[in-house]
Amino acid sequence: MDAVFDRRSVLLGGVAVALSGCAPEAADASEGQWGDSPFRRISDADWKRRLGDASWRVLRHEGTERPFSSALNDEHRRGVFVCKGCALPLFQSGWKYDSGTGWPSFTRVMQDNIGTKTDRLIGIARTEYHCARCLGHQGHLFMDGPAPTGRRYCNNGVALSFRPA
Repeated sequence: MDAVFDRRSVLLGGVAVALSGCAPEAADASEGQWGDSPFRRISDADWKRRLGDASWRVLRHEGTERPFSSALNDEHRRGVFVCKGCALPLFQSGWKYDSGTGWPSFTRVMQDNIGTKTDRLIGIARTEYHCARCLGHQGHLFMDGPAPTGRRYCNNGVALSFRPA
């Protein structure tokens, strides 16, 4: 089975199960300073060529990688985590922590560089966040993180690249 699920499936008991009729609300405008970004004019086929299958499914089709599958879980150097689609900085390495969930997790995000929307794909409302410049899906925000923010930005590793300091 692929290491990434598309947005119409969910992992239940280790098996990808198809969901139907579970579309999230329309994305926020995410215009801001990135509204005229050339990254928003790239075709889906070009994204697939640029990113490869796993990153394309997550970034462009809101998939999810398998937990504990990302090498970025073990990335502890100083630097910046950037969107794999357009290299927009999203997280400083000092904001990363081990949440035990199997996905790279962060307590803070570069707020001007993300957009959000409500995702009800699994039957409950969650806050999905995406890159503000290319609109690439990154992950979900949960309010079960450590102090001082209480936030856990749970990110797909295949949606990020790491730039060492």
